[in-house]
Amino acid sequence: MQKTKTYVSDTVSRLKPSGIRRFFDLAASMEGVISLGVGEPDFITPWSVREACILSLEQGYTSYTANAGLWELRKEISDYLARRFHVLYDPADEIIVTVGASQALDVSLRAIVNPGDEVIVVEPSFVSYAPLVSLAGGVPIPIQTSGKHQFKLQPEQIEQVVTPKTKALIICSPNNPTGAVLNAEELMQIAHIVEKHDLLVISDEIYAELCYDEQYTSFPAIDRMRERTILINGFSKGFAMTGWRLGFIAAPRDFATAMLKIHQYTMMCAPTMAQYAAIEALQNGAADVEQMKKSYRQRRNFFVQSLNEIGLSCHMPGGAFYAFPSIQSTGMTSEQFAERLLLEEKVAVVPGHVFGRSGEGYIRCSYASSLEQLQEAIRRMKRFLERL
Repeated sequence: MQKTKTYVSDTVSRLKPSGIRRFFDLAASMEGVISLGVGEPDFITPWSVREACILSLEQGYTSYTANAGLWELRKEISDYLARRFHVLYDPADEIIVTVGASQALDVSLRAIVNPGDEVIVVEPSFVSYAPLVSLAGGVPIPIQTSGKHQFKLQPEQIEQVVTPKTKALIICSPNNPTGAVLNAEELMQIAHIVEKHDLLVISDEIYAELCYDEQYTSFPAIDRMRERTILINGFSKGFAMTGWRLGFIAAPRDFATAMLKIHQYTMMCAPTMAQYAAIEALQNGAADVEQMKKSYRQRRNFFVQSLNEIGLSCHMPGGAFYAFPSIQSTGMTSEQFAERLLLEEKVAVVPGHVFGRSGEGYIRCSYASSLEQLQEAIRRMKRFLERL
């Protein structure tokens, strides 16, 4: 019988699989690999947080929570945002607890995007941004940042791509994969363009706790930006809770109400025991976060200096836990470099092109590994470069 109907949607059919996955799968099949590709902390979730989860299970807290999350957790998130980043949100109707920051991004886009709306994506970027825009019915419009500016968005770049169809801008600071951090002055310049063109901003601040050289500025803290901003954050990176899958949205009431509709129909609520763990993380986890941040800073300084010494030019990232060195001097594409480095020296990195066109010629290296592993990785990378 001849097949006459296509059952998979056109939008999904057009999506490309994540370019990161191929290298992870290849590395997983090999022994002795040092992986600098995984975007997660190498620390175990602090014991007090794990203990809070265990206690919640022992006490039988295994039922659904409110769609928006436990009231106690939303109150803690509100206090945390005010204390750490000087932004105020009402826990009653402006905060939603989500299944990771990724679900928060998905819900945010689906709540604001109409078919054909354009959403500006600043590249190199987290690999999910453009696909999530497409899945929401929007059109992702890339902006290519440059190593010349340490991959920081320049305000005039927004002016060059904005059209009457532009609905929103997605920014991520500190950035994945480049580690770039936008300071208060740079954010104010962006805010001026956002206001001029009546845009919304989705500010992905999942790495906000990992900012090393200057005070972090949250985008909604910029004058007149709170009412235009959907703030995305979570517990995966700063609190070493990747597997717990817990994030949150903070947004003005009208946006949050719209997003809650989608969340309640698609997810019901975030895992109950993870929410109890997150309460403990916010109440008593600051010292653990600071200790992890101190370790990341030490590793960053060693790793970036070492990359430059072996001939891979690399700017000093201001945050997150990624270095983004140039491999252009080798004459290889980023995918060729990453594949050969893995096969010949068993060091796994992520080719830069998977994060957007401006990532070509670079590789992403996570320094969320032990100092000993980073030292060995540098030795192997140096040996690889010397053979070229």
